[in-house]
Amino acid sequence: MTTMDTITEEIAHFIGLFHTNVEDARLRDAYKDFSLYTPEQFIPPSAVTQSHFEAPYDLLGFDPYVAYKSPASFTPLWHPRFVGGYDHPSIPVVEIRTLYGRHEMPQHEYPFYGSGKSFTWEIQPPGSVANFIVQAASLSDNDSFAVGGHGLTFNPTPVDNGELLDTAQQVLSDSPIGHLEMPTSGADLIEIIKTVADQLDSLSAESGGPMGAFVHQSATIDGIYVNGILVDEAPKLEDHHSFEDDDADSSDVDAADSAQPSNVKVFADGSVQVEASVELVGGNNTAVNDAVLKNIWTGATVTAVVGDHFEINAIIQINVLHDTDAITSAINSWTSDDVPDEIFNIATFQRVDPLESGNASAHAGGGYPGSWAVTEIHGDLLIANWLEQYIFMSDNDVGILSSSGATTKVIAGDNTSVNQTSIYELSHAYDLILIGGSLYDANIIHQTNILFDNDVVGAVTGFGTTGEGTISSAGNLLWNQAHIYNIGGADRFDTLPSAYVDAANDFAGGGRDLPDGILTDSAFAGLAGLRVLYISGDLLNIQYVSQTTIVGDSDQIALAMNAFNPHAEATWSISTGGNALINNAAIADLDSLGRTYVGGEQYSQETLFQSGLISSHPEWAAHDPDALVNEAVAFLDDSMLDADPTEPGFGMPVEHDGQYQNDGLQHVLG
Repeated sequence: MTTMDTITEEIAHFIGLFHTNVEDARLRDAYKDFSLYTPEQFIPPSAVTQSHFEAPYDLLGFDPYVAYKSPASFTPLWHPRFVGGYDHPSIPVVEIRTLYGRHEMPQHEYPFYGSGKSFTWEIQPPGSVANFIVQAASLSDNDSFAVGGHGLTFNPTPVDNGELLDTAQQVLSDSPIGHLEMPTSGADLIEIIKTVADQLDSLSAESGGPMGAFVHQSATIDGIYVNGILVDEAPKLEDHHSFEDDDADSSDVDAADSAQPSNVKVFADGSVQVEASVELVGGNNTAVNDAVLKNIWTGATVTAVVGDHFEINAIIQINVLHDTDAITSAINSWTSDDVPDEIFNIATFQRVDPLESGNASAHAGGGYPGSWAVTEIHGDLLIANWLEQYIFMSDNDVGILSSSGATTKVIAGDNTSVNQTSIYELSHAYDLILIGGSLYDANIIHQTNILFDNDVVGAVTGFGTTGEGTISSAGNLLWNQAHIYNIGGADRFDTLPSAYVDAANDFAGGGRDLPDGILTDSAFAGLAGLRVLYISGDLLNIQYVSQTTIVGDSDQIALAMNAFNPHAEATWSISTGGNALINNAAIADLDSLGRTYVGGEQYSQETLFQSGLISSHPEWAAHDPDALVNEAVAFLDDSMLDADPTEPGFGMPVEHDGQYQNDGLQHVLG
């Protein structure tokens, strides 16, 4: 039997298939008889007995006849491991494209190419990336309420948020860098970075800085600072504030409800007694701005800048608290649960040097590269993340309370507002980044908290209690926490060698040749080839976070007795403070994976500004809260009950600007 080779076999298959198609087209009876879909009992015997079949060839198994030989491969290109938990993704196997260059390739490494030949491979440029984000949350919860059958109306002068906003505007304008306008071009960005640097330079010359702040400025700052003091460990937010678990399942809620003590007592004679209590939550507002920016966009073992290298890192933190309360002496027998107001400015500057991680010498002693690949960006490379977060919350409550002999609970605060952003940018790493222009690098975190919590708790004439009572009007938390984490040593800078200047001039003219002075740089020892990114213009890298929280929680509360049954034995609990203003921001920025050569001016500045202001209104505290309350209280009569509720003077005045929305059901308005 003759053996058929695979090529002849393929031809035979093709001819057979063609013959079958022709026969099918002719609709011959013999083909139809042998159809796969024809039942066996309907096939004529003659169709089988008269057919002659031969198989003179012995068909072999499938053999594509492709001789596999592994392609030439490079010695793995080393890239430093990102320290601090940031690991660069593995570099993909590159494809050989064209022959190019004058550098001889080792024959044992590249068996497919003869001596005297060299080649390059394609690499991708990182491209520019820019995020400009503004998050703004506004909440107005100015409640008015009257409970307890006191037969009174409470009509005080509404709290004006104008003073709060004026204070906020002044604080922001007095900030070391003021309010930065969002840039619209690369030129604007450069101007902003230089302007901020000048403002911070002038700040260092001021004694103590504006607003009596702590100012620390140096070429590099390292460590954790809490309210101007260098510490070993930063405070933890969970030790000062806890967030309720909104994801608790219904079974947990039911269990918590069942654990609450009953407010009803049933006696043997069938009588029922309901515990008389009054509870008010007028504060407990929470505002959170949270931002995390991780810029691991691009970096190189060697960064060569023909122009200037300009770097600033700055953290500006400001806390302002107005908390002056006027509390009636009628409740001097109550227990005060006031814990002190807490103000925290926490700043961390951290820098790591990849050259100290042990990876820098991993390939040393293995020779120098003889080939390179170049990718070019015409113009500027922009890496920008510009984030502004704002929260404005107004919770100026007005209410009059008395005990009706039942359990009364009024929640006029307990609002939550959150802005949150997380950005993680990861692109390409190179062995050499050559910049024809200048490099501008800025990491700025600007945090501001402003709280007005000036409460008035007064007693109507005749108010008195014999039961237990607690009052809490403070316990506010103002928290600024910022962390700037730089990858790149502070002492990585050197003067630009002449070989890099020659390469930059050659690249600018359209060439792509690397002098021997670059190829023999000790930073490239052990590499088979170089990945080179050339930027003809500037490299602009800015990470900016601005967080501003403004809260007004100035409550006016009148305490009265029930008109028919005073219930002096009732239990009272009044809380008008307990607000939490939290700003948290972190920036992780990749500067360099090794050395940086600078041909022009090299400027580095790091600045920390921390200010905590507690302002009081002595004239406000000097007022008698009982006098203020009684001046604003009137007895209800039939004419007032029939009055138009939209007219000023009925209960709580309704102003045209919506200062009070009669938000008795805790709606979020505004």
